[in-house]
Amino acid sequence: MSTGLLAQYVVIGLILLVSVAVVVRKLAPKRSARWLAAAALRLDRPGAPGWKRWLAHAMQPKQTTGNCSDGCDTCGACGPKPPAAAHPDAPMPLHFRPREK
Repeated sequence: MSTGLLAQYVVIGLILLVSVAVVVRKLAPKRSARWLAAAALRLDRPGAPGWKRWLAHAMQPKQTTGNCSDGCDTCGACGPKPPAAAHPDAPMPLHFRPREK
């Protein structure tokens, strides 16, 4: 196997890994945040070299501030509130509107 062919395989493999990481972050953001936090905890040990600790701090997912402006949507308090009189099993009314031209 030539060096050029090996370099192509390495580059294609890296592109594939980055693509998979982007897809996982887009489609499963909570799961990817948990994976990043777990990996960061493994890297951030007291006796670890400085570059590992720096990488752990860079990988750590963004912490939520707990207010409704950060868009975390973990508590469900930021979304629209259902009407108090509505029963959860009651069917929702369906409204048809003509298309805008």
